[in-house]
Amino acid sequence: MKLIVLGSGTSTGVPRVGNDWGDCDPNEPRNRRSRVSIAIESNEGKRILVDTSTDLRQQLLDNNIDRLDGVFWTHDHADHCHGIDDLRVLRYDRGGPIPGFASKDTAYRLRQRFGYIFAGQHGYPTIATLETLDRLRMHAGFGVEWCQMPHGPGETTGYRFDADGKSIAYSTDYSEITDDMIELYEGVDILVSDCLKREPHPTHANLALAMELAERANVGKLVLSHLDKTMDYATLEAETPDHVIVGYDGLEITA
Repeated sequence: MKLIVLGSGTSTGVPRVGNDWGDCDPNEPRNRRSRVSIAIESNEGKRILVDTSTDLRQQLLDNNIDRLDGVFWTHDHADHCHGIDDLRVLRYDRGGPIPGFASKDTAYRLRQRFGYIFAGQHGYPTIATLETLDRLRMHAGFGVEWCQMPHGPGETTGYRFDADGKSIAYSTDYSEITDDMIELYEGVDILVSDCLKREPHPTHANLALAMELAERANVGKLVLSHLDKTMDYATLEAETPDHVIVGYDGLEITA
């Protein structure tokens, strides 16, 4: 399988509006971060997307993605779903809507906010379907497993995708590690993890928590993402071990 990091930044991106780079070197291209999202491709050419970030259109253009076999949402916070309308163009050449999946609560809120996406409107076709994850085990040749994770007072969905004997997992926007998370991510080849900053945060993982999750789950490679303006690429790369990869927009890794 191949992982494509479409976006690696926090909800405000890097730089923030106002050209605020914080501690990030503006001359390092890998510090320019759009809002988080990933794509995963199998050897059979199937491709799934996790989250429709606010910057989805540009991410699809930058990575030459013009087709999807499914979309999975982690939660309904704006930076993870407000690019949903950019799925319209990917619907044009399909015989039907793009299959979409989310937890029960996230699906309810997405339908409330983006009803036209899932039901069509004024003669326009349905862009995507939306099913809950309760009975999902396989999609487009990917084995799918998931769990709910603490995200401050709320929850987000963590995913594990298996295909071709390999595994890629996505764990964004979590604030503590649970037994369900350890079980889900146990032994994955690649784990993409939330890593907002070095200091503790009430709703996000910091560097220490991301490293702890990878160690406890015995993952092969850890990719750090959802990075804010305090997390300079070169500085972070120099202080992390070889199995830890500092994520950046456009990063591709094969499991």
